[in-house]
Amino acid sequence: MQLYGPGDVNLRTIREVLGVKVFARGATMKLVGESDDVGKAASVIEALRTALKKKKSLTADDMSDALAAVAVKRASDDVPTDFIPVFRKSAIIQPKTDGQKSYVEAVAQNDLCFCLGPAGTGKTYLAVAMALSLLKTGRIKRLVLARPAVEAGEKLGFLPGDLQAKVNPYLRPIYDAMHDMMDFEQIKRFMDNDVIEVVPLAFMRGRTLNNAAIILDEAQNATPQQMLMSLTRMGHRSKMIVTGDDSQVDLDSGRQSGLVDAVRRLTGVDGIAIVRLDKLDIVRHKLVTRIVQAYGENNRSS
Repeated sequence: MQLYGPGDVNLRTIREVLGVKVFARGATMKLVGESDDVGKAASVIEALRTALKKKKSLTADDMSDALAAVAVKRASDDVPTDFIPVFRKSAIIQPKTDGQKSYVEAVAQNDLCFCLGPAGTGKTYLAVAMALSLLKTGRIKRLVLARPAVEAGEKLGFLPGDLQAKVNPYLRPIYDAMHDMMDFEQIKRFMDNDVIEVVPLAFMRGRTLNNAAIILDEAQNATPQQMLMSLTRMGHRSKMIVTGDDSQVDLDSGRQSGLVDAVRRLTGVDGIAIVRLDKLDIVRHKLVTRIVQAYGENNRSS
């Protein structure tokens, strides 16, 4: 009972994180899945058994340590050494530019990282990949993804449906990134179990997020007050990634961007990384680079 956890929570965690089926009846356990995943699941169970021999009960940290010990290695010699392991095994995700590599390293080395840059530089995509990698390897327990629900020239009230239907378009880019890295059914299970939560920024107020990766996307559209509220949600063993494009602020004229304000205040603070990507880091269609450059020149001339 101690090994399985209350309500078999430990077995459910192994099943969700490692993608294996776990059948347990009494003292007999059966693992079903691909050989590599089954081997990792068996290693986690043995690590938990070893921990139980030293004490009478298991903690969440014991599970995290056991999962971290079997963190995903390269699937083959053809997989680059700097790839980011996610749940979809066919997805080989890695930084494609020097700027993106610096971004990934900054996220890995700091509990709070700001990334600024134009459209197409992979700010959101790499943030989601790094967070899912932390979840897969057991270093965090949950993933919270937030965006300000600020309109780019449209009004929420004119959109059809209830509140959830109204905010879904703002969260779509985050869903798109996750679908590249996880199967649909796994995303649904994680969201049903609150392992992954995608919320409008306003819903973050009053919360403390422990053992979590928190991504604040499109942060240029947060006010300074919202930014302070978001940054102070970090709890024990949490990591936060804040992304945004300070050249595309959709706030009403005269309102200061919380992203710009935060970068000004927090530059040089120990433990906080600030990475700025530029047009050389754009990895979308080649025309995106030209479009960003043209608009930048127009802004300077005006």
